[in-house]
Amino acid sequence: QVQLVESGGGLVQAGGSLRLSCAASGRTFRRYVMGWFRQAPGKEREFVAACSLSGDTTIYTDSVKGRFTISRDNAKYTVYLQMNSLKPEDTAVYYCAASTILIRTTTEYDYWGQGTQVTVSS
Repeated sequence: QVQLVESGGGLVQAGGSLRLSCAASGRTFRRYVMGWFRQAPGKEREFVAACSLSGDTTIYTDSVKGRFTISRDNAKYTVYLQMNSLKPEDTAVYYCAASTILIRTTTEYDYWGQGTQVTVSS
């Protein structure tokens, strides 16, 4: 089992940057694909990015390509989401999650953090 705790959210102006972190408990972190999802008010939770066990392979939703970067540090049991050129439409609660496969599907992720709020003002 994996416990996940996100941090790094906050309020930022459009065009600004934030870096989210997700700290995992236990050495099993290395066995999991890690993903980031987000949920805006009144909308379904959506996939943002994911990276493979080593971090060498990454996938992104089209709306964040070129602006967001997912990475992981297996020695620190942590996954990151660097978010640049933020837009008001990026406003959401951001969640990290763990899966056994590199996939965009929410239901394939077994473990979830509690979320961190990101608000982008125009």
